[in-house]
Amino acid sequence: MEPLTYSIILPAYSEGARIAATLDKILAYASRHRWNIELIVVNDGSTDGTAEIVRQYAAQHNQLRLLENPGNRGKGYSVRNGMLHARGDILLFSDADLSSPIEEADKLFAAIAQGADVAIGSRWLDPEMQIQKQPLYRQLFGRIFNLALRLILNLQFKDTQCGFKAFSRRSAQTIFPLQKIER
Repeated sequence: MEPLTYSIILPAYSEGARIAATLDKILAYASRHRWNIELIVVNDGSTDGTAEIVRQYAAQHNQLRLLENPGNRGKGYSVRNGMLHARGDILLFSDADLSSPIEEADKLFAAIAQGADVAIGSRWLDPEMQIQKQPLYRQLFGRIFNLALRLILNLQFKDTQCGFKAFSRRSAQTIFPLQKIER
């Protein structure tokens, strides 16, 4: 049986100050764990040199590629664009700041490999694992929004807004063409 391939999608808007560190972490971790990956950075109309930094990395790392959105279209558009261009068996998107550590991807990949269609990361299961804490007002508004969303839609998930989710190829091909919200 051929090893699984992973697509890691990073939506990026003006991430020039931190994208190099993010790429270094992901590429090093993937190499250490012998992941067969493609790393896709979806540039959402950045004005700070993000795309040029990614191009420089891509020249040195053949598993990295840059997708350019037609201007600034939003995170939803960027995630969808990356997912629809991904070639992996398991597709993961992560926020470019790695607020959910790449080391946690193993858990999401394992859930998909064991038959789940979608695996959702959560910053709330163990708040001590958070690398980059959000300001208190964002935490408060995020939790209020999340609670309202869970009540209205009768969802069991604790952190629907976490920017760290994995999808089987089949589920991504089913879900993302239907996505309409860009922002």
